[in-house]
Amino acid sequence: MTDTTRMEDRELTADELAAIEEKYDEASANRAVSPGFGRALRAVSLVFALYHYFTAGFGLPADYWHMGWHLSGLFILIYALFPVIGIQSLYAKRASAWRIGNIPIYDMIFMLLGIMSALYVGAAWRGIAWLGIEEQTFRMGNPNGYDMFFGVAIIFLVLDISRRTLGWVLPLIICFFISYALFGPYFPGLLQHPGVNFKTFVSSMYFPQEGIFGVTLWVVSTIVFHFVLFGVIAQRTGLGQLFIDNATILAGRYTGGPAKVSVVSSAFFGTISGSSVANTVSTGALTIPNMKRLGYPGHFAGGVEAASSAGGQITPPIMGAAAFIMAEFLELPYTTIVIAAVFPALLHYVGVFTVVHLMARKLDLRGLAKDQLPKLAEVWREGWANIIPLVGLLVVLFSGYTPFMAAFCGISLAVVTGMARIKNPMTLIYPAAFVAFLLWKYNGGGFDLAMTALLVAGTAIAALNPQKRITIRQMAMAMELGVRYALAVGAAAAVVGIVVGVINTTGIGFRVGFMVTQGAGNLATDLYAFLSLGGLFDWFGVDDLQLFISLVFIAIACILMGAGIPTTALYIMLASVAQPALAQLGIPPIASHMFVLYYGVVSEITPPVCTSAYAAAAIANSNPFRTGLSAFSLGLGKVVAPMAFVYAPVLLFVSSTGFDLWEFSYTATSCIAGVIALSAAVVGYWLTPMGVLSRILLAVAGLVFVAPSLSADLVALLIASPVIASQLMTRRKSSQLA
Repeated sequence: MTDTTRMEDRELTADELAAIEEKYDEASANRAVSPGFGRALRAVSLVFALYHYFTAGFGLPADYWHMGWHLSGLFILIYALFPVIGIQSLYAKRASAWRIGNIPIYDMIFMLLGIMSALYVGAAWRGIAWLGIEEQTFRMGNPNGYDMFFGVAIIFLVLDISRRTLGWVLPLIICFFISYALFGPYFPGLLQHPGVNFKTFVSSMYFPQEGIFGVTLWVVSTIVFHFVLFGVIAQRTGLGQLFIDNATILAGRYTGGPAKVSVVSSAFFGTISGSSVANTVSTGALTIPNMKRLGYPGHFAGGVEAASSAGGQITPPIMGAAAFIMAEFLELPYTTIVIAAVFPALLHYVGVFTVVHLMARKLDLRGLAKDQLPKLAEVWREGWANIIPLVGLLVVLFSGYTPFMAAFCGISLAVVTGMARIKNPMTLIYPAAFVAFLLWKYNGGGFDLAMTALLVAGTAIAALNPQKRITIRQMAMAMELGVRYALAVGAAAAVVGIVVGVINTTGIGFRVGFMVTQGAGNLATDLYAFLSLGGLFDWFGVDDLQLFISLVFIAIACILMGAGIPTTALYIMLASVAQPALAQLGIPPIASHMFVLYYGVVSEITPPVCTSAYAAAAIANSNPFRTGLSAFSLGLGKVVAPMAFVYAPVLLFVSSTGFDLWEFSYTATSCIAGVIALSAAVVGYWLTPMGVLSRILLAVAGLVFVAPSLSADLVALLIASPVIASQLMTRRKSSQLA
């Protein structure tokens, strides 16, 4: 082995991993500030985290104040940490009279204006007599001069912070929606509308209920941030390492062991992390070098990790931020979304796992040696306590309490697990404080006796953690990191609120939906005449073709629009624009929303813009584009799953069409067979290597298998039968020769 190979296969240091995450994760900060300003920003981050933590447990202020404080924190941190233009030379410290702590004066002005704009809504809600400002109720739709000034300012500023954290794509799309609202009469055909008066537009975008202070910012500030914080703290206290160790024990010794460890650990890690890039860096630091040492090509090793990690946003119970917003859009409990996501997530990981296994068989790769595997007894003897916060969070969440109360309990248990030790009496203040909170909730009727007893017991057991405790400084750093992760999603939520407001004001969602269904209907009519040979063979109807073509159109739009846009923002736009088209076709609401969410996630591993794959490529030292292609092929389960649950909503368990165990079992088996067939076609190997024709036949059979009907499955078996027979015969000949 050459020195170059050893350098490529080595495990990266913590600093190198942090650099990779900072480069490819939009949530990472860039500008270097002076030490004094750095301390001030750390204090702001800590106050920001503690504010959300305590309000989750003790009660939220009025929505307009709560979202105002959240948005104020975003303005402070983003304008301090993200330069106006992302050029490396701007990151360095430069002495200048026009800079304070390396932050330009204009950014300080924008920061101050952002804080004033965010807090003005709350300050003027009841009116300000000495300024002549009436109550907000009387100003709705007829804003005064102050409303217009701060309203225009905040629209400009949220566009700017989204551009700084996420790039140009999302703000440009938002600007198109703003133009559509203001210049409706100049748009052609069905898109034409009377237009929205500028003052009315600003009022709608600024005042709560819709626009910037609408449901998207409310969900992020009230729910999403808390789960991001929980994921970071739980990982810091040892839950992430516990997942990786157990995944290695479960899968490491089998064919292609390290790659399977990547799949299993990413599935585990996805339960506490909604960030694909964070998932990639955390688990890929160990699994990618191991895969390369085993013999996997670098681009494939990176693709395995990227495809597995992208599943974190669709893996229950802590999915990406979009899942919480979906619950609000559908007016369903978050637990309903979690239950609906179980089988689709399983289908995704089955696809990745199958490709990994078949590739290992094809390359004749072995698993890890026994002495390379962690010892189960040692792993759990040291790390058993780290599972308590996750269990506590899930118990509270699935017992019907609010998601932010579940997050509060999960974070509290994580703090106790990481910082309290029975041998150090001074640290018992943490469990004592949480137990006091639980008793207070019980006395006030917030928790019943069983829940209180369970959480008190979990708190006491967590204090027995045998691992080395983490310090206050380390916990503060974890909270600061959690805040950094939440900056980009917060900026996206604020700016995408404009899209929701425009859609509600202009009705563009239904207009686009009508255009999609009409276009698909016309194409379906022409295709039906061609495929049925003038009506001689009535295999399917025009309605069936229209639905399929509409789904393909919307799926392509989801993937194309996803280039460079975070999943949360993309989901909100698609749910507002594309979902009405699916609703017009009679698809149940939860199925249509899950459909657009899944294809939004697919965009994260679809070249040319696939941040998770690029982060994995940096660790694997491989070509980013080839890594993206590998990730996409590995994620085929995520590509076909939405089609499956649109045609068979029973796969979501909780669809309005009802749940039937036999129908679910049969449809699930058919979908899994389809994903396995597609995976074999991608790899070019099942029992033995297969040629081009066999791969094409198996790919077609896999797609037909996904269609949930007995006739489709029989057709799929007919298509796949020559390949199956050929594989069995070749395998038998090989065995005889051996």
